[in-house]
Amino acid sequence: MAELPKRFEKFQNEFPEVSNAYELLGKAVHNAGPLDEKTRSLIKLAISTGARLEGAVHSHTRKALEAGCSKEEIKQTIILALPTIGLPSTMAAMSWVEDILEKK
Repeated sequence: MAELPKRFEKFQNEFPEVSNAYELLGKAVHNAGPLDEKTRSLIKLAISTGARLEGAVHSHTRKALEAGCSKEEIKQTIILALPTIGLPSTMAAMSWVEDILEKK
């Protein structure tokens, strides 16, 4: 897995109990249903896109690649947001995805 952002590492060191609880919550929701890893990763990417969370889009793009998603699947996930969130927000999210894809 990629290196964690410094801000998150500081959070983990400063608040280890909260960080552990957060990690456990993430694992619990991932295992709460029948969706496979690829599908879950694309859903998380879509949610991050809609919320306009640049760091989360970066993170979930990396996680989608690790889950075996293709660049085309990742880009389609972003484009699917276009009718709902509009062109400017979609283009911003696409640029954030490309920040990661261009490193691969």
